[in-house]
Amino acid sequence: MDTATISSPVTLTEGAVKEIKRLMNEPGFDQTQHLRVGVKGGGCSGMSYILGFDHKQEQDRSFEIEEIPCIINKSHELYLAGMEIDWSDGLDNRGFTFSNPNASSTCGCGTSFAV
Repeated sequence: MDTATISSPVTLTEGAVKEIKRLMNEPGFDQTQHLRVGVKGGGCSGMSYILGFDHKQEQDRSFEIEEIPCIINKSHELYLAGMEIDWSDGLDNRGFTFSNPNASSTCGCGTSFAV
């Protein structure tokens, strides 16, 4: 068995799992897609988080959280190892939030960071 598919580089809170499963159960959702967790250049602190549904690519590693199929580009693991993703459903702040122990600084928007 490939151990690369067992350990999860990131964690999802109960609220995040619930919201992601709700999205996956929407009519017309493409069940062949996985939840992509990643980073991209840009944002106020230099890097921004990626969270969305996508098809697996050759450079991706697969893992599963609470029966949610997830993928991460192998080169992004360095930046995201140990990160927790939460879902906030408050009046002032609704959306996914990221708590990254690898970030040397973050900004007020909560989706951008520096390493």
